[in-house]
Amino acid sequence: MRAHEAGALHAEAAGRGPTWLQPPDDTNALVASLWPTHVSRRADGVLDVAGVAATELATQFGTPAYVIDEDDFRARARSFRDAFAGADVYYAGKAFLSVASVQWVAEEGLCLDVCSGGELAVALRAGFDPARIGFHGNNKSESELRRAVAVGVGRIVVDSYSEIARLAKVAAELGVRQPVLVRVTAGVEAHTHDYIATAHEDQKFGLSITDGAAFEAMEMTEGLASLRLLGLHSHIGSQIFDTSGFEVAARRVLALYARGLEAGFTLGELDLGGGFGIAYTTQDDPAEPDELARNLTEIVAHECRALDIGVPHLSVEPGRAVAGPSTFTLYEVGTVKEVALDAGASRLYVAVDGGMSDNIRAALYDADFSCTLASRRSDADPVLARVVGKHCESGDIVVKNEFLPGDMEAGDLIAVPATGAYCRSLANTYNHIPRPPVVAVRHGQARLVVRRETEDDLLRLEVL
Repeated sequence: MRAHEAGALHAEAAGRGPTWLQPPDDTNALVASLWPTHVSRRADGVLDVAGVAATELATQFGTPAYVIDEDDFRARARSFRDAFAGADVYYAGKAFLSVASVQWVAEEGLCLDVCSGGELAVALRAGFDPARIGFHGNNKSESELRRAVAVGVGRIVVDSYSEIARLAKVAAELGVRQPVLVRVTAGVEAHTHDYIATAHEDQKFGLSITDGAAFEAMEMTEGLASLRLLGLHSHIGSQIFDTSGFEVAARRVLALYARGLEAGFTLGELDLGGGFGIAYTTQDDPAEPDELARNLTEIVAHECRALDIGVPHLSVEPGRAVAGPSTFTLYEVGTVKEVALDAGASRLYVAVDGGMSDNIRAALYDADFSCTLASRRSDADPVLARVVGKHCESGDIVVKNEFLPGDMEAGDLIAVPATGAYCRSLANTYNHIPRPPVVAVRHGQARLVVRRETEDDLLRLEVL
């Protein structure tokens, strides 16, 4: 455990929150780095997104609700497209996927990666060009592969010997020579949560470079007439800030790539993944797309020079970095109560009308979030608070530690930023609570992207 982590835990036990979390001078101030570009606070303290008040959104669409700053989403997509000019930038469908978001991605010039038949169905419903889709997944079914090949998916990332054989059979039956990338495990320990680190050896994704499985998969693919081996795919994890992991991964993957060229394989592509981090709290300091592009392209060019090979066509996957910062979740406060802690300290528990059904990341990944009072101005002193949900679980925590005004009360609105990635995607109906809507706001207009789930939706699955 690092020293600052130990200090944070000690402070947490004493009821003061992590050591980095300090009472703000003004709880009405917004930390710009945590919020979408077009979010601000009005003179009366009400949060504003692209010209629409949070109170208006709550009245029109109800709470909880995911609120997207559409222009922010689009701008982030363009920034990666422009920074990685000459490369393919794949939007992570698993982060957040809807017909509308797929159309935004297409309009802003990005490719799209999907990892299930359902995600592929959404992409096709949106009219996305299948040739610009990459299909991931460690256990794609034969029916999923058949549909992908039939509609002309541009890249299928194969993950095992059995999948290679399964895909080859399907492609042969359909009379298609299917382009593929082989997903390899580079053996890199990414500095992130264990559940979202994906390039170390002991996990389900990819074929190991170290034990020779990756090269054997390349040989197997190259020898099948219905498959066309284009290159390699590597992904070291998600919420990554440190580019040193990419440097190690690129060195190992490109060495394998060079070995394939020596063996006579016709290779031309390298997908280095991405999973670039975003700011959930003030402790997160993500790099800008230009910096990421400069570092990654320099790493690849350097390794290719050392290996005396041509630079392959590069693909990257920004992951949550497009959708994540563009969205906040809007809640209404219900119960507010003060809970005594050790050493005479206390914490304010603020319960909202959602929780782990709309944001399970705190429970699943121990993720940290921030929040703010969104419906009014308050001049009350800040108090240490914990925002919790309404589910029947003690682990139903939305924001573990935040300073909120001491006069929080039922009916207030709270907004939690950076919830655009993996919150709606991981949303569930625990306790039979319907999932929230997704609302896009642009140029002073708000519209539904995904409607609120209803009790009728839940009951429709029942067989009587």
